[in-house]
Amino acid sequence: MARGRRIALIAASAVLALGSLAVAGCGDDDEDATATSGGGDAAALSGNIVIDGSSTVAPLTSAAAEDFAADNGDVNITVGTSGTGGGFERFCTGETDISNASRAIEDDEVAACEAGGVAYEELRVASDGITIVTSSNADVGGTDITSAQLKAIWGPKSTIKNWSDIPGGDFNDVPLALAGPDSQSGTYDFFNEEILGEDAAGETVTPRQDYTASADDNVIVRAVQSGPGTMGYFGFTYYEENADTLAPFTLDGVEPTTESITDGSYPLSRPLFIYVKTASLEKPEVKAFVRYYLENATALAEDLQFVPAPQDALDEALARVPE
Repeated sequence: MARGRRIALIAASAVLALGSLAVAGCGDDDEDATATSGGGDAAALSGNIVIDGSSTVAPLTSAAAEDFAADNGDVNITVGTSGTGGGFERFCTGETDISNASRAIEDDEVAACEAGGVAYEELRVASDGITIVTSSNADVGGTDITSAQLKAIWGPKSTIKNWSDIPGGDFNDVPLALAGPDSQSGTYDFFNEEILGEDAAGETVTPRQDYTASADDNVIVRAVQSGPGTMGYFGFTYYEENADTLAPFTLDGVEPTTESITDGSYPLSRPLFIYVKTASLEKPEVKAFVRYYLENATALAEDLQFVPAPQDALDEALARVPE
């Protein structure tokens, strides 16, 4: 069931790039129906919960919404995928209740939320490792890449267009194409901060622009699958779901695995978050959903091939949500 549901949610995420997913329960529509709150106490819940943001986090949030709505048929949950940055734009103007994020909120977004009068809770829900991949059909001649090589490839002045031109490598003579997240994606931000670093003004370096860019990880997956010389990067779960058609690289000698991502030894490990508007937590349906999400985050992550967050991080997050 895990793989089947994961595939369904990934397919839904592709649609979400153009709109949003409404997750409604299949329960009794009778007004007197009793619904499960998600925290264990029975309560009649109804209302709408609007979520947007990271396409990396969206499948996990969508699964939580699907399961929650199955027992709470009068709660309608929509999950959009406009990217971490796009999600925060909506969140900080009060348009959404929850924002999925594959990175921590940035200073300009904090300021935007303050200007919009939006207070929030930052809650960690899972872990991730940005995975560097090419097609399993590619014959590029190597399985390891270094952070320095990625910087040379993705830097703003890079003219590398063949694997054999990658400095310090021993790759084959294969034309190199690139695919990755666009500037609305938290994955884009995190990768550039970690790999490209900052310029003299203290700003994160912008990568070269001659690549296939999308805020939807599924688009990047398809670009890599269809191009035998294409290098791409996205969240670990998207690699796992497509492992039969993709080949991952070890990074600085470390293989991306659940273990290396959990313990932080994989260089591009990162936490995944949801941001919840404080005012929305006063709504019974939002509070119940968020508590359900956090209480079941480990099981959901394992079911959907995400890397679970450390239990102490989940406990800390849950303690910040009213009972």
